Amino acid sequence: MKLPVEPPVPPMLAKAVKKMPPQDGSLLYEPKWDGFRCIVFRDGDEVYLGSRNERPFTRYFPELVEAVKAELPDRIVLDGEIVVRRGQVLDFDTLQQRIHPAASRVKLLSETTPASFVAFDLLAIGEESLMETPFGERRARLAALFDGKPAGSVRLTPITDDAERAHEWFEMFEGAGLDGIVVKPRDLLYEPDRRVMFKVKHERTADVVVCGYREHKSGPVVGSLLLGLYDAAGRLHHVGVAASFPMARRAELVDEIAPYRTDLASHPWGIWMTGAADAAPEGEVTPPPQRRPGNVSRWNAGKDLSFIPLRPEMVIEVAYDHMEGDRFRHTAQFRRWRPDRTPESCTYEQLERPTSYDLDDILAR
Repeated sequence: MKLPVEPPVPPMLAKAVKKMPPQDGSLLYEPKWDGFRCIVFRDGDEVYLGSRNERPFTRYFPELVEAVKAELPDRIVLDGEIVVRRGQVLDFDTLQQRIHPAASRVKLLSETTPASFVAFDLLAIGEESLMETPFGERRARLAALFDGKPAGSVRLTPITDDAERAHEWFEMFEGAGLDGIVVKPRDLLYEPDRRVMFKVKHERTADVVVCGYREHKSGPVVGSLLLGLYDAAGRLHHVGVAASFPMARRAELVDEIAPYRTDLASHPWGIWMTGAADAAPEGEVTPPPQRRPGNVSRWNAGKDLSFIPLRPEMVIEVAYDHMEGDRFRHTAQFRRWRPDRTPESCTYEQLERPTSYDLDDILAR
């Protein structure tokens, strides 16, 4: 592969800001896609899908390799996001399942849960590198590649210079699985691995049950608190973790939560070690499976995901950006203890549910 920009290239990043930067005549606004960040390199029949950590995605998404060959110019480098759709919304859980070591499983998933690529930057075309070209020009040349072409597996993200419209997108598009807005200056050059863009993400709060903790990699202090919510049937589901604690506070927490330590046999998630399925009494419909902490990491098979169980009696308030199905999409942020709340009151009903939005309509913009 001989391109003016060659792999691996770490992608340009965005820094989080609390509010949408106001339009000063220099800004462009895009939806923030919830998928796997990827830089696509194509040199004729050679295609390389580079990940954010510079490890290739190529073997996991053979259908995208073929789509790149069919839908893009012979020599091109694109920055964007790999996503998997479920109807008119994005499905990050299904996307994660695409990272599988078995070639036969990869082939099956590429057929049953095919991925798409949403492009939002152009790094090179033909013999020309655009890394030193202002983003406004890169975007115009990227858009020209899609003019008049039928929709395929490689799509173009919408963009606007209207701050008011960007605020509308921020509220409207969340139901489709997008998790905020990315703001880019028009004169921005492509700067790999630097946080020179801006991202605005949703933040909400919820009261959750503390159900256990995992130790920090540095030693026997709290690394993350395991969080739970009750469903309508009274089952306690694992919904994510909170890990935003200074190191000194992590050590203090060990002593504070020690009185609540218990054993797995008496814990609501004790069955997680056996892998036994949820079952309903004979003649009744089997309920949806109870979400529990896993013991294998999809990204690092050697990572220990076991936990120290705690009696589910403590409640904390956490901030989160959005839900992915029935769990927090990202690590939740600790806000405060809630001794005034009972664990049983921490249910899914408290969560704000965004209105679903048509993904095809977003991409048509």
